[in-house]
Amino acid sequence: MGKHLLLVNDLPGYGKVALAAMMPVLTHMGHHIYNLPTALVSISTGFIVSPAQAAMIANYCSRERLKGTKIFVDPIMGDEGHLYNGLTERTVEGMRRLVSQADYMVPNYTEAALIAGETYKKEGLSWVAMKNLLGRLHRMGNGSIAITSAKVDGENAVVGFDKDRGEYFLRTFDMIPVRFPGTGDIFSAIFMGHVMNGVSMMDSVDKAMMAVRQMIVLSSSNGDS
Repeated sequence: MGKHLLLVNDLPGYGKVALAAMMPVLTHMGHHIYNLPTALVSISTGFIVSPAQAAMIANYCSRERLKGTKIFVDPIMGDEGHLYNGLTERTVEGMRRLVSQADYMVPNYTEAALIAGETYKKEGLSWVAMKNLLGRLHRMGNGSIAITSAKVDGENAVVGFDKDRGEYFLRTFDMIPVRFPGTGDIFSAIFMGHVMNGVSMMDSVDKAMMAVRQMIVLSSSNGDS
């Protein structure tokens, strides 16, 4: 039976990203979708435009979490070691407050490093160092973590910490040399949909990775669109 989900994200005027990407996926998976747009933009995803907005959303999530509502946060702020245009350290500070209310946090490696206050390393981290980063993020909100676009001991990976099992996990993958906007949103949507359907966190990550890979392979001839 589908769950009622509130998506707090940006509503793009152009492109297949953010709410435009997530809503059809979760609807297809049988969930009832409501949305609260954070910004109207054409190229950015998951845009929390001000610390005040982040604080307002964090306060709402805090109240809902006390009622037993599961909170998923995809702290979209940057990639490849850089913040997106228009975002500042104040944005990062606001996002730290928001992720402290997350039962499930799904940053990419850039965002994980920003939130933790660590230096982004293009070459990636050792598995020991990555587990330390995951542990630091877990302690911020006592939730589960899945970091995408990571590199561990030289291999591309999705890594995480499953709070329910008290276990770290690492899933490596082969990089497909094509880039599509919205793949992170689709990963988050599929991951969240399966978790809400009672699938374990690690199995949900595996299913999301597989689905995104299949989509990229099938769409690779279409280019960046």
